[in-house]
Amino acid sequence: MSTGVALYLHIGTGTDPYTNLAVESALLSTAGEGAVILYLWQNESTVVIGRNQNPWLECRTALLEREGGRLARRQSGGGAVFHDLGNLNFTFLAPHGEFDIGRQLTVIQTALASLGIPAELSGRNDLHCQGRKFSGNAFYRGPSAAYHHGTLLVNVDLEKMTRYLSPAKAKLAAKGVSSVRSRVVNLAQLRPGLTVEALGRALCRAFAQVYEAAPTPAPAPDPARVALLRARQASWEWNYGQQPPFSLDCRSRFPWGQVQVLLRVEQGVILEAKVYTDAMDVSLSPRVEAALTGCRLAEDDLSRRLSALPWGKDLTALLKEQAL
Repeated sequence: MSTGVALYLHIGTGTDPYTNLAVESALLSTAGEGAVILYLWQNESTVVIGRNQNPWLECRTALLEREGGRLARRQSGGGAVFHDLGNLNFTFLAPHGEFDIGRQLTVIQTALASLGIPAELSGRNDLHCQGRKFSGNAFYRGPSAAYHHGTLLVNVDLEKMTRYLSPAKAKLAAKGVSSVRSRVVNLAQLRPGLTVEALGRALCRAFAQVYEAAPTPAPAPDPARVALLRARQASWEWNYGQQPPFSLDCRSRFPWGQVQVLLRVEQGVILEAKVYTDAMDVSLSPRVEAALTGCRLAEDDLSRRLSALPWGKDLTALLKEQAL
């Protein structure tokens, strides 16, 4: 680590998703002042969706709420995940100059290796063992600091995970517990008897080992700021928002992620656009929405508007398929 950068550890004490995400946002300010922080936390019966995802497309929201669960939207991109007390969440927060995804993943891999579990990075943002996923990761970049967070499935209820999440057919050829179990694995299946508490201790040891320093407790986030952030995280407007009627709905899956494009069109002009995606680039949705708004629904116009954006050719091809 660079001279003058503090190493901190923060262990969450509650299981409310809105408070935990608010604390995460508050800790980002501490990181921006010159600290690398490992934050460990848990949510109880929660589906967490990415910043640009459509909640109704990703989650059986009514069933989740009827059974006492909650939906929460995070700041980062990526896909939907299910959290219960058999899952341990981690967040690495660091100033831009110290943010190192490879080093951060090494902490996870070192902790698991100490427990006899080999782990490897797979795909865009997943950690696998024996070809099966046990961790999904996502990222967020703020003005002066960034964070990398993810899940670690220790003993998650896979039946609930399957019932609450509603993945697109492009992601799962067949729905049901059997298909989920073929793709994911609880770490306790790989190391019988493993607990969330034991994994947390291993992560703390690995954090000190990889960063070659003993972390100290992070300064407690300002309660008033956490309360303000929690209010937004818990609001219907943040988690669901208003979804106006649209006249065109198209979706597809690309190597970079799943995307759904909703357009409200009048007299051949796009008056409003909404883009939902699990792409890791959290800025993609607002950029595409801005590019499409006011554009004629014609291939040449769409191509010209989208050509400068990431994956613009893919998005143009998707819209072209709608018999433009």
